[in-house]
Amino acid sequence: MAVLAPLIALVYSVPRLSRWLARPYYFLSALLSAAFLLVRKLPPVCESLPTQREDGNPCDFDWREVEILMFLSAIVMMKNRRSITVEQHIGNIFMFSKVANAILFFRLDIRMGLLYITLCIVFLMTCKPPLYMGPEYIKYFSDKTIDEELGRDKRVTWIVEFFANWSSDCQSFAPIYADLSLKYNCTGLNFGKVDVGRYTDVSTRYKVSTSPLTKQLPTLILFQGGKEVMRRPQIDKKGRAVSWTFSEVPKKRRSGLDSCPLLPPSLDCVNKIDPFTNESELCGSACVDNFQ
Repeated sequence: MAVLAPLIALVYSVPRLSRWLARPYYFLSALLSAAFLLVRKLPPVCESLPTQREDGNPCDFDWREVEILMFLSAIVMMKNRRSITVEQHIGNIFMFSKVANAILFFRLDIRMGLLYITLCIVFLMTCKPPLYMGPEYIKYFSDKTIDEELGRDKRVTWIVEFFANWSSDCQSFAPIYADLSLKYNCTGLNFGKVDVGRYTDVSTRYKVSTSPLTKQLPTLILFQGGKEVMRRPQIDKKGRAVSWTFSEVPKKRRSGLDSCPLLPPSLDCVNKIDPFTNESELCGSACVDNFQ
């Protein structure tokens, strides 16, 4: 079952994966991730490579290369246990595959290793991952508008994502946050975003670190009456982000009413009936009782 579930998820995502691979960023990233495999396996390139195999076959992996590839597989499986989206799974595979490729190329020939590192650096500098451009119901703030919008109507509850375009975690979370905004945005509950990588004074004001090694991106903050009442991830006394896991598993309240998918750290919303239209609406005032 542990093997079957990821396979089913992969088959289900094939149409979307094909659209990703059609983009230059993903195509080139996949090519770099499989570079050593192509060099080692494709004649006549492989025929001129050194090998430590007993049979002297230069077009097959030696025992050390197999060990490195198996270690890569184990690392990817461990990292993907906490991945939520297919984008995160693919991103982990690409990242650790490139690290393994660099090790394998340096082991093969230092010149090939340097060439591979150079290609990776050029790729990172010239080819940026595509940003999410799908439908959403999100208000984008600047450094001058965020305080004004949050305090405009005290009855409105805001969930604001503090993100940076260079963060892979933020890029992976973007379609999830957009989907939540489409499903649950209403008069009493609004969704917002602010780019703290661009507006550094906002990151300072709301104490969201934008360091390249930070674990605080993306940060979700719940505002009521223009004031912060909760955030995820939380920050400990030493200023470090407390580990947390995003979950989209539905949750039932004790009253038995349906609740919305969990926003970190579990944002429960109650369906209310509009007496005039007889339609249900998710109301922001009911969405903050269990933000903990």
